[in-house]
Amino acid sequence: MAIRIVRLGSERAPGEGLRIGTVRRPPRGVPKSEFASQNWYDVWYPNLAPSAETMKEAQAAVASGKPAQWAAFGRKFKSEMAEPDASRSLDLLAALSHQSAFSIGCYCEDESHCHRSFLRALLKERSADIVD
Repeated sequence: MAIRIVRLGSERAPGEGLRIGTVRRPPRGVPKSEFASQNWYDVWYPNLAPSAETMKEAQAAVASGKPAQWAAFGRKFKSEMAEPDASRSLDLLAALSHQSAFSIGCYCEDESHCHRSFLRALLKERSADIVD
């Protein structure tokens, strides 16, 4: 089994399993009863989303196109994920990846400019089984 890193709202892959939304806010204009049927997520888990302040830094970094700003966002987000609650969540997901199929994701179109690229790396560091 393994973790897939996905864009929320995209078609589900066969055998993808539970989809976990690591986003600060639910999708706009979508009734809660339709989150799963519209391929957003089955479970909302904002604990692995950047804080509102850090998210603003990410948006500014993407808008500027400056790699140094993006790197600064990455350091700040990784620092947030090193906090005990987030770190334990990542450890749990990494351990579950060896026995269960599930996916985590957010709304960003380009993973290379999205916090999920850092989540992928942090989970790999914990020996998570990741589907590329």
